[in-house]
Amino acid sequence: MATEIKDLEKKILALSSEERAKLAEHIISSLDVATDINAEAQWLDEAERRYQAYREGKLESKPANEVFEYAFNKLN
Repeated sequence: MATEIKDLEKKILALSSEERAKLAEHIISSLDVATDINAEAQWLDEAERRYQAYREGKLESKPANEVFEYAFNKLN
């Protein structure tokens, strides 16, 4: 397997920049399709679960500015 990957890598690197970019785009899109179908349904289920918990008073909310400030501080 490792040898096959190294052989592929050599062949890919011999391609032009345009050809490598197209190949990369195809590979990435092939990963996205498989993930997006399941991920979207899972995110919708999770959003519904959280919304229901919020409506039932089981989940505390925070103002958006606090959430964004916290996220920004974590990145820095």
